Amino acid sequence: MPSVCFYFQVHQPHRVKKYRIFDIGNDPHYFNDQSESNLNNERIIKKVAGKSYLPANKLLLELLERHPEFKVSFSFSGVLLEQLSAWSPETLDSFKALVDTGRVAVLGETYHHSLAFFYSLMEFERQVKLHAQAVKKHFKTKPKVFRNTELAYNDALGHWADRAGYEGVLAEGWDSVLGWKSPNFLYSPPKAKRIKLLLKNYRLSDDVAFRFSERSWSEWPLNVGKFTQWVNAVNGNGQLVNLFMDYETFGEHQWEDTGIFNFLNHLPAEILKHPDNDFVTVEEAVDRYPSMDKLSVPHVLTWADTERDLSAWTGNELQTSALDALYKLEADVLNSQDKSIINDWRRFQTSDHFYYMCTKWFADGDVHAYFNPHASPYEAYISFMNALNDLQARLGEVK
Repeated sequence: MPSVCFYFQVHQPHRVKKYRIFDIGNDPHYFNDQSESNLNNERIIKKVAGKSYLPANKLLLELLERHPEFKVSFSFSGVLLEQLSAWSPETLDSFKALVDTGRVAVLGETYHHSLAFFYSLMEFERQVKLHAQAVKKHFKTKPKVFRNTELAYNDALGHWADRAGYEGVLAEGWDSVLGWKSPNFLYSPPKAKRIKLLLKNYRLSDDVAFRFSERSWSEWPLNVGKFTQWVNAVNGNGQLVNLFMDYETFGEHQWEDTGIFNFLNHLPAEILKHPDNDFVTVEEAVDRYPSMDKLSVPHVLTWADTERDLSAWTGNELQTSALDALYKLEADVLNSQDKSIINDWRRFQTSDHFYYMCTKWFADGDVHAYFNPHASPYEAYISFMNALNDLQARLGEVK
């Protein structure tokens, strides 16, 4: 029997505004774009909340009430929770109402949606701790399953999560890593003591997240009957169908007029028609199913682009230059004990800033432009580095 595991990532960054060289020394507010741009952070949060989060949360709450067997899981970045608290508290309350049903799990991640694991383990652990505190504050729960930023995973991360006491960790179920194995089972990192890997079924997930409204797709239009047939086909060939996607899939990436909300509304009932199907949270999945084998992932695996590696964030000289400059400031920033500087430095770590600097504009380019406030990767780099130089100047003043 396949258990369907829905997991949604909910994240919006504090985007760096257009920061010019003569702003250095004059403007320490790097993220508060007060221009009339529609890519102002506050406007984006309110727009996404109105188009996606609020209607999707309303629908999910109705589905949870209608179907006692229905369950989902969420991961919220800390910077998203900050912005909801400030600009859309009603949206945060609606997420809390979902978690309060007892059938919604909340995952652990880095507070600042950063790539810190690959640059500073100590900073990574500090951000994971901050995130756990935020989850406890807002949702009164403790994460048992971990999801690293951008689904970035390798054996080292699996071993870290195992030592840290997590029961499960998420990763992409990419063919070149799996070989003959199926993403519809649980696995374990080599030499892990207890932790299990939940692998995204990227084909079925991307059918909803990316291809749902693509008229050139041979399977368009996608309806619940067709999709459920694909899920049912896992019977006898797997235990778990992991449907992992950005929550903005509903209403923002796929607009309401595509039928995405209607699809979600009818999907649970259709899946539950099969007597062997059910729904699980990520926590229930790792509790219920055994690890079928060891799975080694020596190189970093992510969700992104055709390469499924970190190159969308670290693949060019702009990105590596910005990341190196950022993490070189770690000791001085922390030694300053200046809360404002530390908070700004951590906001600079959010992976989106480096994604906006990506120069892979071929088959992968469209997704890189999502809510991108910069006209080009080079403008993104210039604004980031100018703002970082201002932060460094502030550091010099507090020494």
